[in-house]
Amino acid sequence: MVRPSRIRASAPTLGVTPSTNVGATGATAVARAPASVGVVPARVHPVWLVLAGIGSVQFGAALAKSLFDEASPTTIVWLRLATSAVLFAVVARPAVRGRTREDWLVVVGLGLALATMNWSIYQSFARIPLGLAVTLEFVGPLALAVAGSRRPRDLLWVLLAAVGVALLGLRGGDLNLAGVLFALAGGAAWAGYILLSAETGRRWAGLGGLSIASLVAVAVMTPILLAGTPGDLGAWHLLAIGAAVGLLSSVIPYACELTALRSLAPAVVSILLSLEPAAAALAGLLLLGEVLSAVQWLAILCVVVASVGATRSGRALAGVTNE
Repeated sequence: MVRPSRIRASAPTLGVTPSTNVGATGATAVARAPASVGVVPARVHPVWLVLAGIGSVQFGAALAKSLFDEASPTTIVWLRLATSAVLFAVVARPAVRGRTREDWLVVVGLGLALATMNWSIYQSFARIPLGLAVTLEFVGPLALAVAGSRRPRDLLWVLLAAVGVALLGLRGGDLNLAGVLFALAGGAAWAGYILLSAETGRRWAGLGGLSIASLVAVAVMTPILLAGTPGDLGAWHLLAIGAAVGLLSSVIPYACELTALRSLAPAVVSILLSLEPAAAALAGLLLLGEVLSAVQWLAILCVVVASVGATRSGRALAGVTNE
């Protein structure tokens, strides 16, 4: 599950959201944010904050999926993005005067990536188990993390991830092809989001760029919603739960991770966030009754280990330090 966070003005590191996501979800660029943004008590150990953020993201994903019998995935995505966009706008209050054309192109591109990856992964959630969707989504960021490396050993992480995906294919009868393709599309959009978030961090101070990108994502999703199932928005309980999804999947984990980044190196946070596929599978099991086979759990383990390995070996490449 990806979510809109972890913008860093340098090359991306692997580890983990877009809502960021979904999500969903993961690997992304990470950065320290202004101290005023963190709202989580500092007395909580930073590792537990990161793990709490992971749990919040995946619980939010499971909650979203539980609504699919009453509302379309597009509706839930719109509600999630709208909730986080409003809250980030209130916190960031972005300055838009004096911006160049390139500044706007970058932030609009980030918004398009944010909308695409969230919509794609929620479409995947509607078709295949949560843990498998997030595992497949990780392929995009994982490929990006090792793409710039010239060290032969880093190919081992690619091969390990490929083994994981191949293991999922062994149980292909359990998977919906459209669900698999949507998850991979979400992963590709996630990789684009990572690159654009790094550039956004260089051009926009604080959370300003993320706030604008979130509004762009809502604007992109609105005509899709109106053309499909606008009637879903007439149910007050769906609006309330959709807002809760936004809080769980974007705002709470963002606050947890920003607070943790004051004490932990970004690379450490990224490694912890590599646990998200396993967390998604566990959330699917406990909250949705999605039972996975031993082979599927092994596939998830392969991708998690590949993610951790790529993050550790990519730290020097990404210029990550304990700032």
